[in-house]
Amino acid sequence: MEPTKKGHCPKIEYKKIGFDLKLSIIDQISNGQISLNHASKLHGISRSSITYWMKKLRSFEQNSKTMSKNQELKKLKERIEELEFIKDFQQMIIADFEVSTNLDFAKKSLPEALLKEVEKKKKDLLKSNGSPGASE
Repeated sequence: MEPTKKGHCPKIEYKKIGFDLKLSIIDQISNGQISLNHASKLHGISRSSITYWMKKLRSFEQNSKTMSKNQELKKLKERIEELEFIKDFQQMIIADFEVSTNLDFAKKSLPEALLKEVEKKKKDLLKSNGSPGASE
């Protein structure tokens, strides 16, 4: 037997695929226009490469959604803080008005939950002013 020569293994040439083409291929597969196998043969790209692109794109889209949701949550939290400040300020004005005019404006016009908050602010105002009505 003659010893076999070790053959030189040719280097596989990979063609560079642009991002737009990758998106186009993924879109065609996702929309059912072509199959993964057909896309692979049509473009001369391995199925595993196309599957890898699809996984990467899905991961990127999920991260983008998560980031935008986190940004939205942050904005909503800031808006809540702003609205709570405005609400407290308005309640303080109502409480101050009622203390200085001796009128019960809030009882007639505010919902029960807000009325309780205004009453608490009135009591706090009366305590800090040392008014005789503080023990109501």
